[in-house]
Amino acid sequence: MRFTRSNIPDVIIIDPQVHGDERGYFVETFRQDKLEAFLGFKVNFCQDNESKSSKGVLRGLHYQLSPAAQTKLVRVIQGSVLDVAVDIREGSPTFGQYVAVKLTAENKKQMFVPRGFAHGFVVLEDDTVFAYKVDNYYSPENDRGMRFNDADLEINWILEESELKLSDKDTKQPSFKDASHFDYSENLYA
Repeated sequence: MRFTRSNIPDVIIIDPQVHGDERGYFVETFRQDKLEAFLGFKVNFCQDNESKSSKGVLRGLHYQLSPAAQTKLVRVIQGSVLDVAVDIREGSPTFGQYVAVKLTAENKKQMFVPRGFAHGFVVLEDDTVFAYKVDNYYSPENDRGMRFNDADLEINWILEESELKLSDKDTKQPSFKDASHFDYSENLYA
């Protein structure tokens, strides 16, 4: 596995080593020891989630507040997405900036999204299967979000807005300025 820091150093892009031949392939999709050695701290994933979506579905931008803040390790099993993580840690040198990475079944890339980030993705192909690990259980009372098309964020979602399909929840999210944020000085892994 190769770990690469993105333009926001806390967001990590992971390229697993794929072993393949005419029979198919084998890939290690998760190694806790290697991830923790790279990060320098422990992450204890407790839940795996999976969704299947059609082209144009946009899910996000979502996060959970402390004490239920979540780290995510995301990947695509089938199809492709543009995956986005937004730094919402007030006081961070990258506050309000984002990382966008194309995750596909072919490239097998993964993105490590730490606590303190809003996360979302747009589906680029029909029948896309998106999977991710989290290190905290879903907490409805701590569930938050922000508008995917906020002008302050200027996220390029690749698809035209007219092509996007959003849940009712995601059409009613607050702006980046009005959303709840984290404090950069707080240790979210304590």
